[in-house]
Amino acid sequence: MKYNQLGQSDLTVSQMGLGTWVFAGKFWQGAQREGCIEAVHCAIDSGINFIDTAPLYGNGLSEQIVGEAIKGRRDKLIIATKCGLKNDADGISHNLKKERIVEELEQSLKNLNIECIDLYQCHWPDESTPLEETMSALSQLKNQGKIRYIGLSNFDLSQIDEASQFGEVISLQSQLSLLERGLEEEILPGCSDRNISVIAYGVLAGGVLTGKYEKQPFFKDPDVRMFFYKHYRGKSFEKALEIVKILKSLGKPAHHVAMNWVRQKQEVGSILVGARNAKQVKDNIEALQFELTKEELLMIDNTQVLQT
Repeated sequence: MKYNQLGQSDLTVSQMGLGTWVFAGKFWQGAQREGCIEAVHCAIDSGINFIDTAPLYGNGLSEQIVGEAIKGRRDKLIIATKCGLKNDADGISHNLKKERIVEELEQSLKNLNIECIDLYQCHWPDESTPLEETMSALSQLKNQGKIRYIGLSNFDLSQIDEASQFGEVISLQSQLSLLERGLEEEILPGCSDRNISVIAYGVLAGGVLTGKYEKQPFFKDPDVRMFFYKHYRGKSFEKALEIVKILKSLGKPAHHVAMNWVRQKQEVGSILVGARNAKQVKDNIEALQFELTKEELLMIDNTQVLQT
């Protein structure tokens, strides 16, 4: 396992982290609790020291499963969670006000059964709350020893710069894959200039870059792939199939190549890959057994299908 430093912090994370959105029960066609716990144990045993979760994932269920799984192993891990989103009757609400952050933090500590969160991230921007208020609240929690470092998720550069006026930001978690390359032009170089590490999620584009789908998959509501990754349908899915063919031409599993395309970007500190059982963790980790050559990376980037 290889590790990278997050920003200018003393957090050194595995280049592959365990994403736990899949632990959120019905939202991923019912992942089983026992399998999820086995996935955490397998990840730790394989050298993964970075686990990312959020209270939004199953209304605290993901955090609770992580908390159960890491008992007795906390000292080996860097635990990241988030704040600022909540499932309401009308959908998902954004709230990064001080009172809400403090409330969420205390609940996350309880769910995870830990005393301090290593990386506490604002899940999405909240346009109705000044970033000064948000960052001041997070800085206060840091001073109290309840969190170690502050990260942002799904923020743009202007928001990162504004937030950084009121507290140190060490990481940005955002979506990045061969189908979602919006970070490449400004965000990646901008984060590099600011000594902010990128934590990439969605590296397999909701599963369509795994190579396991020959036809466009359909998932029953409320599976998150039906709403969060819905833009990978239609022509985007056809494009994904063409990309998979290119990835397979390198003689490696398509999903391993897709992971490495993201992992090998110098701005990326860690890629988050979900798994619902130990078997999937072991398969994902096999992607770390090789690196794409400069020629292979250039071939992928220059492929016509990626230019459209």
